[in-house]
Amino acid sequence: MTRSVPLSPVIQRLVALLPAGRVLTGQAHVAAYECDGLTAFQAKPLAVVVPETQEEVIAVVRFCAAEKLPFVARGSGTSLSGGSLPVATGIVITLNRLNRILTLDIHQRFAVVEPGVVNLAVTTAAQPYGLHYAPDPSSQSVCTIGGNVAFNAGGAHCLKYGMTSNHVLGLKAVLATGEVVEFGSASREQIGPDWTGLFVGNEGLFGIALEITLQLLPRAEVFHTVLAGYGTLEQAGDAVTAVVASGLLPGAIEIMDALALEAATAAVHADYPPGCEAVLIVELEGPREVVAADRERLDAILAASNPIEVRPARDAKERLAIWKGRKSAFSAVGRLSPDFIVQDGVVPRRRLGEALRKINAWSREMGVRCANVFHAGDGNLHPLILYDGREEGALQRAEELAGRILKMCVEMGGSITGEHGVGVEKREYLPVMFNAVEVDVLHRLHEAFDPFRIANPGKMFPVAAAPALSHSGLHPLEKAGVISRE
Repeated sequence: MTRSVPLSPVIQRLVALLPAGRVLTGQAHVAAYECDGLTAFQAKPLAVVVPETQEEVIAVVRFCAAEKLPFVARGSGTSLSGGSLPVATGIVITLNRLNRILTLDIHQRFAVVEPGVVNLAVTTAAQPYGLHYAPDPSSQSVCTIGGNVAFNAGGAHCLKYGMTSNHVLGLKAVLATGEVVEFGSASREQIGPDWTGLFVGNEGLFGIALEITLQLLPRAEVFHTVLAGYGTLEQAGDAVTAVVASGLLPGAIEIMDALALEAATAAVHADYPPGCEAVLIVELEGPREVVAADRERLDAILAASNPIEVRPARDAKERLAIWKGRKSAFSAVGRLSPDFIVQDGVVPRRRLGEALRKINAWSREMGVRCANVFHAGDGNLHPLILYDGREEGALQRAEELAGRILKMCVEMGGSITGEHGVGVEKREYLPVMFNAVEVDVLHRLHEAFDPFRIANPGKMFPVAAAPALSHSGLHPLEKAGVISRE
């Protein structure tokens, strides 16, 4: 193994803590972990630790707590907010080898999994028993449950089924202090504070989940998936309003605009109605009789929404083809642009059309292309802002557009994030959404779990904020200039 510099004393002690080959320090190794799905931000860690058991994870975290060594837990690195960006003064703890499904209880309908289990693997294991795991992010074929828990991932079907937090019954975790805790259980009936709900969505700032108890649901008897093409994005948005106002509760309602359609067509040869500026995907699911009745209502609503064309999926193959085009959209945009930023602000459904008009106007004004793909049912926007990082000022223009969109979401009564988290990308906008007292409460809560700020430091909170820290002494990241109390 080649190294450009000798190992520091703290990394030498870490190497001695684990079996040979579990602490990677070569430049090629650490370079592979220098960023996640948000490639605009990069940092090389001191080392990458590869534990294979829960006991090894606990030992490493306790070592970090004793040494005040910053650490970042990472699964597949699919975060789109820089949530698993390394710290140059710390280590990465990669959890991909903790990938066992420990329990699959088909009678009580739950699974206990390790954090490195891939999202889709849970449904694959449960499917022979007529069960599935509901949260389905676009990256579900590669993203891990640990990351889903950290960022409270959603997915196309979150309109009906909710987010990850709605499906995590309990968990075992090692906190940043090295303490091992157990929250919740396999039972859906629990009393007392919802510690599980508090932990889900913490963005890795509290510690590392070691075992996660997931609720499994019966798979729907039948599905009815429809793709409708429209001449304008606003017409597609109006159709969403009509569907929701009717009282129907589809499993999913998704919209893709013309630029996203172009990308999906190029990447996976998706077939969309010609001449469309947007397509709407609506999926009904449930008992056969219920879906049959709802289908008639949906067909009438879509027919009245002035579509260019409506294409119901005739079989499972066509249904999967529709979803393949939608779920490939993020990665497919790479065919149109070498770099892009994915936002995920939220606006009230009734203001979707207004929000999209503003985004398109700003995009034209700033000369920055923007593809819109989003969970229309809950107003979760996913504008993909395209830029070429090799062009001077291109990233700055893209970030400016992203900032306008986030501020707009808050002004409309929404949120700066629906499922991707704040991470590095949106941390400066936290005070836009929360006032000083609320941010201070968040700091105090963080301190209770991680008093020395060593778990995923530099995320969520603005760098220049004044944390409500009560301990004395200078944090190592303050010495390095990564965080500040000024």
